[in-house]
Amino acid sequence: MEPPDFEASNFTVEPVASFPLCEEWRNGAEGSVFHLANILLFLGFMAGSGFYGVLYLFILLTLGFFCCTLWAWSEPCTTDSILWSFALFGVCLSQALYVTYRLKSLSFDKDFQELYSRMFKRLGVSLTHFGRIVSSGDGIVHTLEKGQCFAVEGKTPIDKLSVLLCGRIRVTVHGEFLHYIYPFQFLDSPEWDSLRPSEEGVFQVTLHAEEPCRYVAWRRKKLYLLFAKHRYIARVFALVVRNDIAEKLFSLSDKACDGLGRRFDLRLPTYCHLPREKLQNTDGVLHTQTCQWR
Repeated sequence: MEPPDFEASNFTVEPVASFPLCEEWRNGAEGSVFHLANILLFLGFMAGSGFYGVLYLFILLTLGFFCCTLWAWSEPCTTDSILWSFALFGVCLSQALYVTYRLKSLSFDKDFQELYSRMFKRLGVSLTHFGRIVSSGDGIVHTLEKGQCFAVEGKTPIDKLSVLLCGRIRVTVHGEFLHYIYPFQFLDSPEWDSLRPSEEGVFQVTLHAEEPCRYVAWRRKKLYLLFAKHRYIARVFALVVRNDIAEKLFSLSDKACDGLGRRFDLRLPTYCHLPREKLQNTDGVLHTQTCQWR
């Protein structure tokens, strides 16, 4: 047996490049579709948060990957690019349609939409959280005819929280005028804030409509259950209710004075929770009448 001739055998292995080398650069730039695709992708990734931000993101990504698909289709030997671009186009289109469906399902009636715009949108409350707020109530817009009472002092129980949508409510105590309640103000914010969840009470003022009114209401028990599940909503309501109380107090600053024309500091403790017998013996201290500086 003859030994193998290693010299005659060529065992040299040709090096294989891990990626194809660029032998010659293209003379011109890529087509306009390629640049449009990248611009759309760039703008899409600058989207913000929230439903509208997500919708903006997926719409621009859908358009961007659609342009990528068209560009890859026009280039020879780019099967992989076509498949990947088309797959990403389909995924983004599906997401855009899903977000659009969610937004449509979160649409509200005109009254609730205006309530969201005037009271909750400025606080950054999302439509999802506002939908939970609406669903915790009965979803019905209540009406009050002219002269009809919303609450009677000493009789009507404090069992809900209400917001006036339109009209004007006159607030009185012992027949004395206190102030008006205007649209997108709470009807019973002081009563709501004065009670703990386990306490019960009745109105100390009378509220009656001076013109046809509409309002929405939430039951106390349902709201407290919502607050227990969503602490963020509880903080939002604490903010808007106490801000409403502050506005009502400052609206009384030009009316609250004693018989000698001296103004009261409404930030001090009041007599609103004293029994009626003691209130009647305060020698006119709580009388609220318009007074002028002398």
